[in-house]
Amino acid sequence: MPDLDLQCASTAPVPDADDFHHWVAAALAGRRDDWELAIRLVDEDESRLLNRDYRGHDRPTNVLSFPAELPADVALPLLGDLVICAPVVIREAAGQGKTERAHWAHLTIHGVLHLLGFDHMTSVEAECMEGEERAIMARLGWPDPYA
Repeated sequence: MPDLDLQCASTAPVPDADDFHHWVAAALAGRRDDWELAIRLVDEDESRLLNRDYRGHDRPTNVLSFPAELPADVALPLLGDLVICAPVVIREAAGQGKTERAHWAHLTIHGVLHLLGFDHMTSVEAECMEGEERAIMARLGWPDPYA
């Protein structure tokens, strides 16, 4: 049974839990039917601290993904955690000429794909991951997030 723990620690306006559930389910369609995931919506101070402590970048970022690291003999549907910085999402959407809702959907999908092991460190990985993102966004009726 899918389970989303949505934690809002941001003062900025954010989508509701049903939106996030829909976007996560779309990213997992055909991959996982049963899943557990926490999404924490934060402001820039918390994002900056987490980005500094876990990635070595002393600035806020749009989304951080923390995959669950379960022992091999533990069979739980836990994917991990996403931390999404609301002010960064809002600012990026405006700067990229996107709707906030489309950017929220994209970054949620992007984060979920990271939890599944997708990455974009090389051009080959980026092409694969971005292709997945484009396909999921298109199924949801959103434009290409990289156009």
